Amino acid sequence: MRLDDLDPASNVEDLGRGGGGGGGFNLLGLLPLLLGRGLGCGTIGILAVVAIAFLVFSGGGGLLTGGQAPTTQQGSQQGNVPCDTAEELFACRVLQSTNQTWTAIFREQGQQYPLPTMRFYQQGAQSGCGAAQSAMGPFYCPPDRGVYLDTSFFRELSQRFGAAGDFAQAYVIAHEVGHHIQNLTGQAETVSRAQQTLPKAQGNAQSVRLELQADCYAGVWAARNRNRLEPGDIEEGLRAAQAIGDDTLQGNSASPETFTHGTSAQRMKWLQRGLQSGDPAQCDTFSGAI
Repeated sequence: MRLDDLDPASNVEDLGRGGGGGGGFNLLGLLPLLLGRGLGCGTIGILAVVAIAFLVFSGGGGLLTGGQAPTTQQGSQQGNVPCDTAEELFACRVLQSTNQTWTAIFREQGQQYPLPTMRFYQQGAQSGCGAAQSAMGPFYCPPDRGVYLDTSFFRELSQRFGAAGDFAQAYVIAHEVGHHIQNLTGQAETVSRAQQTLPKAQGNAQSVRLELQADCYAGVWAARNRNRLEPGDIEEGLRAAQAIGDDTLQGNSASPETFTHGTSAQRMKWLQRGLQSGDPAQCDTFSGAI
């Protein structure tokens, strides 16, 4: 994907190792929780299929209300500088592209687009949703409007999930920005409220629809930047979507009632829906079959 002409986004922070603020709300993530990821010398990492579409931390009453837009800044109190590695620089350019794309889409609707803040961290951090670990994968925290990313995950994406390529990485970021759109539109809060009263399986089904919509929004972003795509990019994105479907990750022990992100076929379908339409109105995963 050609992004070299873009200046890196300024709505970024680098929390370093274990940085950030506290809180206790809901968290929206792209991938299942990775446990036993080689935490010590000789430890063998084991992929556990525990999805984190909504991982509820301690604290009561915080229901994806969003709050005020976060302050954007270069660096952090710890003196870390964002966008200073090749991986961070690429992520910052992807974020800048999403900034431009969604600002234009919101403007078409006569609205302003409040920017999210991408927060880089290493191994662990505190977010507005509580403690975070890199094993969780990238996630979006609605209360502080933060996209949290440990760029070491890109290696996981390639080596563990078999989804290499820069567009696969861009899809991860665009998906999390998709959760930001859901936070702004109120869809995330609607789902969170519903999940408080629904049985577990039905609540999971609502989470699936939310995740598939974020996939579709990622496709919308890509469609609106089709002139930046290179041969093989779309295939990289679809390969990543396929690799992280609930059924693929759970394998022979797959239990549909526990799915929280959607099957591989569903994830590819909705990413393609966004890619083909370039229209967020076509990303209504809450009406009819998915």
